[in-house]
Amino acid sequence: MLNNQTELPILVAGGGIGGLAAALSLVRRGFRVKVLEQAPEIGEIGAGIQLGPNAFHAFDALGIGEKARSRAVYTDYMVMHDATDEYQVGRIPTGEAFRQRFGNPYAVIHRADVHLSLLEGAQETGRVEFLTATRAERIEQDAHGVTVLDQHGSAHRGVALIGADGVKSVVREQFVGDPARVTGHVVYRAVVDRADFPEDLQWNAASIWVAPNCHLVHYPLRGGEQYNVVVTFHSREQEEWGVRDGSKEEVESYFQGICPKARQLIELPKSWKRWATADREPIGIWSFGRVTLLGDAAHPTTQYMAQGACMAMEDGVTLGEALRVNGNDFEKAFDLYQRSRVARTARIVLSSREMGRIYHAEGVERLVRNDLWRGRSPERFYDAMEWLYGWNVNNCLADY
Repeated sequence: MLNNQTELPILVAGGGIGGLAAALSLVRRGFRVKVLEQAPEIGEIGAGIQLGPNAFHAFDALGIGEKARSRAVYTDYMVMHDATDEYQVGRIPTGEAFRQRFGNPYAVIHRADVHLSLLEGAQETGRVEFLTATRAERIEQDAHGVTVLDQHGSAHRGVALIGADGVKSVVREQFVGDPARVTGHVVYRAVVDRADFPEDLQWNAASIWVAPNCHLVHYPLRGGEQYNVVVTFHSREQEEWGVRDGSKEEVESYFQGICPKARQLIELPKSWKRWATADREPIGIWSFGRVTLLGDAAHPTTQYMAQGACMAMEDGVTLGEALRVNGNDFEKAFDLYQRSRVARTARIVLSSREMGRIYHAEGVERLVRNDLWRGRSPERFYDAMEWLYGWNVNNCLADY
């Protein structure tokens, strides 16, 4: 580890999963970090997320592998069913052969438990300062550092700035200024206690039910004591990007033609959170001098590849590695970090759009979808996943 030559910290805008991953990675490079979080406290909303082997490679590189592992549920398989007739479209074992292939497991976890693992790791270093209720409003930089002006008029000075301030990033708005692409796809998320979850769906699997213009997902959380339930549909309304409380009546109105087994899922939650989703067109440049973007600020994506949090943690690890090989020269490191991440994260954004189309296929396209993976062996599935799950700290840099 190299010692930082300055008293100034690196500023990180955003205390979510990406911001904390960046903070941990930077501390491991010898820097102090100051996290500016607009919420009144450091925390995470949401429900469950899925973790591919690449996420565990990132956890290990950030020094929190054991914390995260202790909170995850390890699945036996991933499975897709047609929600119209219960046809099994595809099933991918995620047991020992999967772990041997990719060096780490597939798991599901509550988003808050990922965030907590990262937060504990950052706090234990003693080198990460958190400022809550602090929203970056404007960024200024010079040859020696960056100044962030917040909504209170206070100025925060650092040697560099990591914009990890999410899908509605202020940092991105100032340096890129591109519009969001509202998808019209609405996601409802809820967590249901095991006692209330149907026994015939209590599978130790990441499970998806696909149907025309909609789908449903479920998997266990927190040792199987809870289940994550997610439903997605193409909205009839003109949507605006955001989160609010949802209604069971709205969900039921979009899931009229699905089989009874899958339909059980929408009867379960006592309350729903409703996300109107959006992404952005991939960009080739997200580093600007001593400022760079990370996570959803750099490459916001829809949920269909289940990789948003994984990509943010990969970003954090790659950023630290880029600083390491460039002797903590920020502009060189940020350029290498960007070149190492742009194509991979753009592939996630574009693949997620295509996966959404596959999930929601109707008519003849649905028949093609259902025939897509017929008879495919686990090894052929693993081959197709190599580009995604084969990522690790040793191969994360573009030129090394």
